[in-house]
Amino acid sequence: MSAGPVGARARVALVLVSHSQRLAQGAVELSAQMAPGVLLLAAGGTDDGGLGTSYDRVSAAIEEALQAADGAVVLADLGSAVMTVESVLDMEDGFDGRVRLADAPFVEGAVAAAVTAHGGGDVAEVLASAEHAGGTFAVGAETPGAAEGPGTTDGEPAADGGTCAVVTLRNPLGLHARPAAVLARLVAGFDASVAINGVNGASVLELMKLGAAGGQELTVTGEGPEAADAVRAVVEAVEGGFGEV
Repeated sequence: MSAGPVGARARVALVLVSHSQRLAQGAVELSAQMAPGVLLLAAGGTDDGGLGTSYDRVSAAIEEALQAADGAVVLADLGSAVMTVESVLDMEDGFDGRVRLADAPFVEGAVAAAVTAHGGGDVAEVLASAEHAGGTFAVGAETPGAAEGPGTTDGEPAADGGTCAVVTLRNPLGLHARPAAVLARLVAGFDASVAINGVNGASVLELMKLGAAGGQELTVTGEGPEAADAVRAVVEAVEGGFGEV
């Protein structure tokens, strides 16, 4: 099973390897909802439909990924799946170092990597995004609160020279998975570093971890050449309600 565009060559495709065919397909389906412009390939189960991993299935999925993209990042669910992927990468000479295996949680890593790939990230950036996901929901990790700033601003200069705005979530469900992915993809398109309530605005998982509900205020800050445009775009997206109002 695959999901993603056909036609224009992408920078990075994802291959999701699981002991369960259904689990791999489900992870592809979920990630595709977050990043519809990315090629995602499921390599789950054995050749006879049982639980396990298949060298041939993994190899074929990676080959398909490299036919459509410049590189591929692979995620695997359990230890023996990792071993299967490592065997494929060791044995296949034609991959030419264009494939990287992520040390990342299967579902969270796939979602984070897909959003980064959708934003045009290269293999190293997509790999880093997947691996960073491992610490995003760590037990005891602190969730930054809203950055201190003016009560209500609209793309005004912040005290540190950046840009700051405060906007209220209008959609009743708040920053659940889909709008978080919308914001992460939006932020990734600007030459700017954007924080939303103190977390990285380009990270769908960090945005979801905020647990921001409808009616809650978000403080958006930006730094960089396109900071003002990025902050303005985030404010417009939030005020638009993500199509849910």
